Amino acid sequence: MQLFYAPEIEHELCLPVEEAQHCFKVLRKNIGDTINIVDGKGSLFECRIVDNNPKKNKVDIVEIQREFGKRSGSIHLAIAPTKNMDRMEWMVEKITEIGVDEITFLYCKHSIRKNLKIERIYKKVVSAMKQSVKAYLPKINELQPFSQFIKEIESNNATKLIAHLNEGVKPIGEYSTEVDVLILIGPEGDFSVEEITQAEDAGFKSISLGHSRLRTETAGMVAVTLLQ
Repeated sequence: MQLFYAPEIEHELCLPVEEAQHCFKVLRKNIGDTINIVDGKGSLFECRIVDNNPKKNKVDIVEIQREFGKRSGSIHLAIAPTKNMDRMEWMVEKITEIGVDEITFLYCKHSIRKNLKIERIYKKVVSAMKQSVKAYLPKINELQPFSQFIKEIESNNATKLIAHLNEGVKPIGEYSTEVDVLILIGPEGDFSVEEITQAEDAGFKSISLGHSRLRTETAGMVAVTLLQ
């Protein structure tokens, strides 16, 4: 199924210019053809093309499927971005395909990267959502300090997990997305002892992703996969 993304499709009845260019110029869709559009909020629209001018296109909605592909629980991954952003963009693409609902980027004590371009991440997420035939666009949050994030989500009712390399912690396999889950993944140098303590004091449960020492981006993908 070929999907197009139009967040305001239900009200504007048209494709954004970039999506329209791809639809009409590249894929050669014509008036009368049927296309599938998602709004990133859970709705899948079957539409018929009325006008295929990329700048002034118009579609009619034939059918709407609400909560298309909705799961019983949600996954929020909070992760420290890697120095090499290609790796982080790769991870974001893959976990969107697998199924994640929210991604927050953290600046930790051992972090190397202090900034990132959310616009590039957003484009990767949109592309992966369409490619994997999903109607929900993951929420992408800006980079923020670890301590600030922990304080802000302390009252969150999700199951809170923090993955780190210390021994004697439970495997992640004991948890699933039958409930909402928030999981923290640290930077290349792992979380500091102080950060782990702060998280545990805020209600986070320490967990392990297995016996192997994983790269940060691999850990993020493995965590989302196992929670699924």
